[in-house]
Amino acid sequence: MAFDRRAALEWYCRNRARSRLLFDLIGDEAYYSRPIALRHPIVFYEGHLPAFSFNTLVKKALGGPGIDAGLESLFARGIDPSEEAADRTSPAWPPREAVRAFAAEADRRVLDALAHAEVDRSGHPLLDRAEAVFAILEHEAMHQETLLYMWHRLPFEHKRRPDGYAPRIDGAAPPADSIDVPAGRATLGVDRESIPFGWDNELPAHAVDVPAFRVDRHDVTNARFMEFVEAGGYDDSRWWGAEDWRWIRAEPVAHPLFWERDGRGWRWRGMFDLVPLPGSWPVYVSHAEASAFARWRGARLPTEAEFQRAAFGTPDGGERRHPWGDDEPARVHGVFDVTSWDPEPAGSHPAGASAWGVEDLVGNGWEWTSTAFAPFPGFRAMASYPEYSADFFDGEHLVMKGASPATARELLRPTFRNWFRPRYPYVYATFRCVWDGDR
Repeated sequence: MAFDRRAALEWYCRNRARSRLLFDLIGDEAYYSRPIALRHPIVFYEGHLPAFSFNTLVKKALGGPGIDAGLESLFARGIDPSEEAADRTSPAWPPREAVRAFAAEADRRVLDALAHAEVDRSGHPLLDRAEAVFAILEHEAMHQETLLYMWHRLPFEHKRRPDGYAPRIDGAAPPADSIDVPAGRATLGVDRESIPFGWDNELPAHAVDVPAFRVDRHDVTNARFMEFVEAGGYDDSRWWGAEDWRWIRAEPVAHPLFWERDGRGWRWRGMFDLVPLPGSWPVYVSHAEASAFARWRGARLPTEAEFQRAAFGTPDGGERRHPWGDDEPARVHGVFDVTSWDPEPAGSHPAGASAWGVEDLVGNGWEWTSTAFAPFPGFRAMASYPEYSADFFDGEHLVMKGASPATARELLRPTFRNWFRPRYPYVYATFRCVWDGDR
């Protein structure tokens, strides 16, 4: 697989253009705000994206000189701290003009490196198969989703509403239908040589036996989750793990974060407006809430291997590149690549169904699994970003699979793994239930 320099340059420019568009959505009054307490303020991310690319490729991999040591350090890394360890202090952030000047110089040097430097060097720890190049490209694409779910928490008056913003709230919730998936094998991970790039937690490939199971055809919708809310699910400790129960009591949590209630009834907090709660949309909840609903329903969340089999397996024993087959991802297959600011009705993209008929496995919301984020056998931390995965192999993060409306199409590969803490309700994450096959 020869490295395509032109494609890398185009991807970097595409990333930077989308990031600028996202930052241009927010008003100056929100620039130093912290819409989610467990994340950095917005100013950090406008500096972090170009800083990571510059630090990783130009300085670390190519040994180039710095720009501004203070800003390079200030914008070096952002993580998801635990609820208990969240840093509420705020450093002295620079003016926006200084951040953008730093970003412009970082972009100039990264673009020069992508255009002219030897960025694909066999045997080099950071540049073998252009590892550092792909790391910076996918890093920015992933962070654009971070920005969007942060923007979701901002007051509407702090955002510039695009012309024509009109969430698709039509359509009835699909029926609660489920599908039998027979026992078979699922491939987890991928061998490095078989794809242009994969994060270290995706490597290497190994096959696992998956017993028969039954899975929801559709993600759990707001309408179905409302049944749990109205049945007093948030007030009944039977459905909650001990830590999860303490969390919903302490916050307190009484319904999904994306739901709000006013004098007109239940509303969905869209990106730019409150809309009547769309019963047909997938519900966005934390892992804690998803698990509680599944217990209430007499079900459970799927394992990562069960998701893989439902999404990519086939009756003949083969595996697909995407749930729908080998065609490149397109709008007809699902809601991803920022084609919508909000979800769309579950089941509205039947062309994206898997070989078994399971729908929306990629797009419209990441899907929680019951699998703790952990290394695959033979894991080796990547040299260009060694802490990317290893810092989160702590038993406190759960794997998510699939994609959301904000997930870049470049990340839509079967082995891509996302992960978050179980009581982190801000991400675009939904779920579906499974049952053992012999029920």
